[in-house]
Amino acid sequence: MNILDRFNLDGCVAVISGAGRGIGRAIALAFAETGADVVCAARTLADVEAVAEEVRAMGRRALAISCDVNNPAQREAVIAAARESFGRVTHLVNNAGGAGPNNPLMMTPEQFEDVFRFNVTSAYALSQLCVPLMREAGGGNIINITSGAARYAQTQFSAYGTAKAALTQLTRLLAQDFAPIVRVNAIAPGPILTDALNRVLPPHMRDGMIASTPLKSLGETDDIAAAALYLASDASRWVTGKIIEVDGGAESSVWPG
Repeated sequence: MNILDRFNLDGCVAVISGAGRGIGRAIALAFAETGADVVCAARTLADVEAVAEEVRAMGRRALAISCDVNNPAQREAVIAAARESFGRVTHLVNNAGGAGPNNPLMMTPEQFEDVFRFNVTSAYALSQLCVPLMREAGGGNIINITSGAARYAQTQFSAYGTAKAALTQLTRLLAQDFAPIVRVNAIAPGPILTDALNRVLPPHMRDGMIASTPLKSLGETDDIAAAALYLASDASRWVTGKIIEVDGGAESSVWPG
C-alpha cells in the first residue's frame, strides 16, 4: 500500500464542533479533501453554512447545523441529523471551547464551572452520543482539541488551564474505555494565528511571542488540521490515548505576561 493511502478518509462521516472558523474550519476542509463527508456544527449558522459550501465544492457531502455545545438538546440534534443524513458517524472532533484569562479572586465558582462545562463536559457528552454509532459502523475516532495551557504553570489561567488539563486526561481515560473499536486522541495547540487572535493581538505582542517560540513563528490553522488528519486516519491506527503538541517547540507559555 502507498503510504499516502493511509491518510485517506473515504467513506468516513465526521462531526466537527466549532467548525465555522479557525481550527475547526481547517479540519473540516482537510477531512473533506481526503474523502470524508462532514457535519459542521457551531453557534453561528452563517459561518458553518459557508464552510459546508466549501466542502461541497470539493465533491463531498456536508451538513451545516447551528449548535451550542452547552445545550444538551442541540448536541443530540446534531448527532441525530448526522445519522439521518449520512447513515453513520465515524469521527468526532471536539473543537468547541475556550476561555480568556481570569482573576482567581474575582471569578465566581459558577463562572469557573461554566468554563469547565464548555471545554470538558461538552466533549464528554458528544463522545457519549457518538461512540454507539461508531461501534455500529465498525470503528471510530475521537479527537479532542486541548491546549498547551493544560501543562503550563502561568498566572491568570487557572480556569482555562484546569479545564484543558481535564480534557487532556479525559482523552487518555476514554481511550482506555473505548479501545479497541474507537480511538481517542488529542491535539494541544500553541498560539494559532486565527482571525480572532489577529484582531486582539498588537504587532509588538505578536513579535514577542514569535521571539519566544523556538521555531520563530506562530502556528497556522493548517498545522492543526494536518495533525488532525494524521490522528483521524489509518496512518495513526496504532495510536490512542495520546496528545500531539503542535506548538513550535515551546516548553512554557509564550503569551506576553
